[in-house]
Amino acid sequence: MPCSVSINVLFFISFLFCSPVLSAATESYGAEVKSVVTALKGEQYVLSANINYRLSPKAMEALQNGVALFWTVHIKSQLVRDFLWNKTLAEKHLHYQLQYHALLNMYRVSHKDTQADYNFVSLASALDSISTLNDLPFLDAKILKPAQHQVVALKIDFDNEALPLPLRPITYFNQQWYLSSAWTVWPLTK
Repeated sequence: MPCSVSINVLFFISFLFCSPVLSAATESYGAEVKSVVTALKGEQYVLSANINYRLSPKAMEALQNGVALFWTVHIKSQLVRDFLWNKTLAEKHLHYQLQYHALLNMYRVSHKDTQADYNFVSLASALDSISTLNDLPFLDAKILKPAQHQVVALKIDFDNEALPLPLRPITYFNQQWYLSSAWTVWPLTK
């Protein structure tokens, strides 16, 4: 009898510790690269991609209170090698800022690389504007050799360090602020 009680107690304790992990796994926040297409246009390879941004309730609350959110899209073209690490042939970084302006009741997306700002009436349309990359030049075709195997890697990083200082410590430990993606790799289409 004491053995069955201890097994039940262990099962209950393990359930208590695992339940936050299970509930966090069902809630998916962050960025996800849905698709990447590359094509050769003239002497440049261009990239088109679809990205899905999912904001957590905490991030949406901060956004509604005037806190700007920042993402960086990292794009790498790499040569796949058998015995060494992949060699990076080209890199590109795109920087985005999303902010809500309460007085105007509008969302503003700023492309930090081009210094372009766009206003939107809804959060969905603001996120759509940064979710699609169309024909972005990223690699000069002259540096490639036909027999080599190349891949394109894409990653989205949420920039915690760009947030206001009092908010940063919270973002390091709260899973609702993990708004980045993992590296996603596609073969380079020639």
